[in-house]
Amino acid sequence: MNMPAGLLFVSLVALCAAFAVPGWADLAILAVPCALGATVLLFRARAARPRRVLRHIVVDGSNVMHWRDNVADIGVVREVVLTLSSLGYSPGVAFDANAGYLISGKYMNERAFSQILGLPLDRILVVGKGTPADPAILGAARDLGARIVSNDRYRDWAADHPEVATPGHLVRGGYREGALWLDLD
Repeated sequence: MNMPAGLLFVSLVALCAAFAVPGWADLAILAVPCALGATVLLFRARAARPRRVLRHIVVDGSNVMHWRDNVADIGVVREVVLTLSSLGYSPGVAFDANAGYLISGKYMNERAFSQILGLPLDRILVVGKGTPADPAILGAARDLGARIVSNDRYRDWAADHPEVATPGHLVRGGYREGALWLDLD
């Protein structure tokens, strides 16, 4: 990509010189086709670049935050999100309405979790009070064609979401000897 960009730059400089310097007008005859050719090469090089394919994955934040010592810890969710992101996944996280109370003693909305986890606001969901997060998690995963990170087996929802029985759809995880593990295989 550097060669076409360099050629375009040199062609544009030559074109400017052809119009700015008296007696150099003939240089435009060479500079214009070179600039056009370099532009075509730049577009082809850009189109040929491999595109990053987003692999969506839904994290059951209310489940995951209890993975270390069975105590609510948002740091666990942050570590899972960072690990998934480093592996090429695009994680979204869903929480029950009481998740904020469990970690901070007060209600936390999507914006608060977005800031803590370093995720865009549109990748965080806090379900309403009295509403279980499980259907929202299962629905989002279905809509996105995504896997779910959770140790929950979603047995209560298996009739409506038979995909939970598909091997690999649910990604288990936890801590062994202080280190995070995720069963992504």
